[in-house]
Amino acid sequence: MNAHEIDYRLYGDDMQFVEIELDPYESVVAEAGGMMMMDDGIVMETVFGDGSSSGKGLLGRLVGAGKRLLTGESLFMTVFTNQGSGKRRVAFAAPYPGKIIPVDLSELGGKLICQKDSFLCAAKGVSVGIEFQRKLGAGFFGGEGFIMQKLEGDGLAFLHAGGTIHRRDLQPGETLRIDTGCLVAMTKDVNYDIEYVGNIKTAFFGGEGLFLATVTGPGAVWVQSLPFSRLADRVLAAAPSAGGRSVGEGSILGGIGDWLDGDD
Repeated sequence: MNAHEIDYRLYGDDMQFVEIELDPYESVVAEAGGMMMMDDGIVMETVFGDGSSSGKGLLGRLVGAGKRLLTGESLFMTVFTNQGSGKRRVAFAAPYPGKIIPVDLSELGGKLICQKDSFLCAAKGVSVGIEFQRKLGAGFFGGEGFIMQKLEGDGLAFLHAGGTIHRRDLQPGETLRIDTGCLVAMTKDVNYDIEYVGNIKTAFFGGEGLFLATVTGPGAVWVQSLPFSRLADRVLAAAPSAGGRSVGEGSILGGIGDWLDGDD
């Protein structure tokens, strides 16, 4: 079935949310827990699988839920439907600092492959499935494992990634090397592989890891400047419980203030 034709508006800069405008009986599907606010007249329904179609039957819904479980997502998604008489709005918030990326699947050949946890919401009718990496090296060392998310359909979908998002359009045969954690999404014709950085010294002391993702055109790729895993590592490293040290930013007392507060 064709996806519902929804309208949207993005708000914010680094902590964005997207507001979806629904006509009567239009629906949007989203990850559980992503809703920020909604107008009166919008009804929520929790469903098995990706919620792309209500006519799959029990077996189809169980298969869809099982695919989501393989990607580390919840078995359930939430469908938001406007059951009012006029236009209604529902908003979904980004889970951490970064950008929300609107993509029109009808302009991308009907399919987009993306990293796990990047899907935020989509027009009802868009299918959220899994994509197995066929190459052994990409599966083991690609940062995302053998399984990535796959969005299929002809409607709007919204992804989220950390930091600044950059789209790069690759010509046939053009290759781009990317840190494995920075690759967000790619169109279906892009060839994805993993390569070793080149020498032992660079691998162990260069700070960039052992492997890089290589993507070869034709097609488009989306790259993020701050993967959540990198942000989380820096936060944990700076936490006092992990050996980090507070430097008293924003306080004229600095360490004295920490001592008065009872911090060692």
